[in-house]
Amino acid sequence: MKKTKLNAKHKSLGAKLVEFANYEMPLQYSSIINEHKAVRKSVGVFDVSHMGEVTVKGERAFDFVQHITINDVAKLKVGRVQYTAMCYDDGGIVDDLLLYQISENEYMLVINASNIEKDINWMREHNTFGVEIVDESEEYSLLAVQGPNSKKTLKNICKESLDIEYYHFTVTECNGIEIIVSRTGYTGELGYELYFKSSVEEAEKIWDTIFHAGIKYEIVPVGLGARDTLRLEMGFCLYGNDIDKTTNPIEAGLGWITKLKKESFIGRDALLRIKENGVSRKLVAIVADARAFPRHGYEITYNGSSIGTITSGTLSPILGRPIAMGYVDKEYSDIDSVVNIKIRNKDVEGHIVKLPFVSL
Repeated sequence: MKKTKLNAKHKSLGAKLVEFANYEMPLQYSSIINEHKAVRKSVGVFDVSHMGEVTVKGERAFDFVQHITINDVAKLKVGRVQYTAMCYDDGGIVDDLLLYQISENEYMLVINASNIEKDINWMREHNTFGVEIVDESEEYSLLAVQGPNSKKTLKNICKESLDIEYYHFTVTECNGIEIIVSRTGYTGELGYELYFKSSVEEAEKIWDTIFHAGIKYEIVPVGLGARDTLRLEMGFCLYGNDIDKTTNPIEAGLGWITKLKKESFIGRDALLRIKENGVSRKLVAIVADARAFPRHGYEITYNGSSIGTITSGTLSPILGRPIAMGYVDKEYSDIDSVVNIKIRNKDVEGHIVKLPFVSL
């Protein structure tokens, strides 16, 4: 297994470490519920250095990323970030990602850890634009500082102002290390993501500096377990669970990032047909009425007939109730519809609700 530069720090903090995307990663330090609530109430720090960072450079960098992604890159400018996805010719999703415009002819694509090799091979296969595609995934460390007190924690340790809008970024310094500070995150809270290249010692120093600055806010380290429950409360998709090559952005509720008016991008023709013909299923949000919570792969039924499958499920630490997302046949996808979820061979009633599950 690969290790992030902060692996020794996680061990010293007593983290429960697990294999994820071929990395040894912290699942939790104290408990998932405690870490989850700390982010919702104050501030927490995630080491998500397993994510992939790919730089695209060249005179036709814009043309290339416009061709391989479904959102409209023309809406970007230097210092802005865009949530987007890459699709196959049939409309299935290669990956969802964040796209950063670094300069006029340079972009950074932040991709899912489990997809790094696949994504890069796919990009190179479609590189008919003469751009340079550089995998910098193992060079970058990535820390997510998330929660209502995240700005207060970071404002005195970064040289540049953190008064940046959502989905914007700035380049600053901390402890003499250049850092891309992005007003993004996977929790729904006020938060920042920090990208930097450093030695192990320098990465540990940045970690310690953040935690020292956050002492007054009872800052805590947060693992992948709470990262998942936090993103699910907001209804954010997880690649491999809620979206993959067998799903398309329209049925997954990602029509808002699918800009079909663009002249050409990979998958456009298929997505146009899907949009015109209508989808047969939709990704919906469900709140269940039992204490047992649904898991990925559980069956969704209506009057004894199968109508879909759970893609993600957990017990919401904030609501104290089971929440889930899953695909159901379109005719059963209306808000307030009642469905059943098979949990341990029992039918558990659930209600389809509007996202997010938790209002912040």
